[in-house]
Amino acid sequence: MKFFGLLAAFLFPLCAFAQSQGSPQDEEKQMRKAIDASIENLSTLLKLEDWQVFYLDSIMTHDYEAMTQEINVLRDAKMSNQDAYIMVQDKWSEKMYQAFRGIFNDEQWTKYLKSGAGREKKARDKRALKKK
Repeated sequence: MKFFGLLAAFLFPLCAFAQSQGSPQDEEKQMRKAIDASIENLSTLLKLEDWQVFYLDSIMTHDYEAMTQEINVLRDAKMSNQDAYIMVQDKWSEKMYQAFRGIFNDEQWTKYLKSGAGREKKARDKRALKKK
């Protein structure tokens, strides 16, 4: 449950600031704060080792930056279709989900899924099926 709240608290503001007209430096600072908070919460929840924290940071930094760039392209194109933004968010959330599986052990993965990631995965899969 903690992760679901964390994910929602992180992704929606991320999309909002990606759509805003803030300076790139402000966006970068906000993203870094959000990533650091997410890593701290996951580290505490899952009792991550240092190497896992390193990989988690690398994955999240890369994927959130890429997601932000895609959202900015949509914003710059004046895309008003909310589904397009959700598709981008789902794409990068799925990539992170798959990458996290490679760094969490079985016990950590179970906790991660129970913390809300499993529900988010089902919701993404449902939206993907609906899209087809």
